[in-house]
Amino acid sequence: MPEPAQDVEKLSPEALQWVADAVGLGTTIQSVGPMAAVSTSSTLLAIEALRNGRSMKLVLRRFVNEGWLREEPDLERHEAASLEKARVADVPTPELIAYDEAGDRCCVPAVLMTRLPGSVELNPGNLDRWLYQLAESLIRVHAVEVGAHPWSYSPYNDIPHLTPPGWSRFPELWGKAIGALQEPRPEGPECFIHRDYHPANVLWVDNRVSGIVDWVNACRGPVGVDVGWCRRDLVQLYGQPAADRFLHAYRSLAGPSFEYHPYWDLMTLVELLPGPPTIYPGWTAFGVHHVNRRDMIERLDEYLASVMARL
Repeated sequence: MPEPAQDVEKLSPEALQWVADAVGLGTTIQSVGPMAAVSTSSTLLAIEALRNGRSMKLVLRRFVNEGWLREEPDLERHEAASLEKARVADVPTPELIAYDEAGDRCCVPAVLMTRLPGSVELNPGNLDRWLYQLAESLIRVHAVEVGAHPWSYSPYNDIPHLTPPGWSRFPELWGKAIGALQEPRPEGPECFIHRDYHPANVLWVDNRVSGIVDWVNACRGPVGVDVGWCRRDLVQLYGQPAADRFLHAYRSLAGPSFEYHPYWDLMTLVELLPGPPTIYPGWTAFGVHHVNRRDMIERLDEYLASVMARL
């Protein structure tokens, strides 16, 4: 993750003391700085702490989006529980340190966690190897026993009330897709899913995955949600061939335990509506400058046609 800018943003004395107390006796806070472009729905602060001579790198997520909090008033508990669940995955994830449920110490609800090494890589030198590792890491998430995790998957959009987008060249096809999603969901097992798995939530060191971040949406749900969500972002960033190669890698690694169904590709695709699609700020912050809105629209239309042909 990006290194903090020294002393750019100050926390209140109460919040700083809460962080120090949560880490443990003998902790002093060395610096606090913003983590730009890592999250668009909350603020992330990178904190350097020192405990008994040992340096620690931390992240404090502060939930400042009032609309999101109204819709999901348990966001901090959700992420805390998801971090605890994800820690057994065979892939590095941040370790939960503490959370401020009522915002009594941090002014708003907040989650304190460890900061993983690595950085987002959106311009891989070897795309196939990169896609393979994205698929491999996701399979390790899905291998986590979901148990009694109380949060379950539901679409962000109200599907019956969606209408075909005016920005597409193929509004009729989008209409058919919306109609197909009003049919019963495919039957299949649920597992622990990240719910926001895409390349900007995966960290790398020396061309190897060093961790997966942003667990606030993790829940029980179909594997296809994570696969489709990542495929949608890959389409926008690199085109359909990359998304198809990711799917091929996931299928080959998962074997017969994974049954692909295009329904979930459609479901994650219509999450973009009403649109029009926009360039995610994190992409440009992490070095992506080859994507424009027109290309994204063309790629999404082509992807929609491809997925509909699989039904």
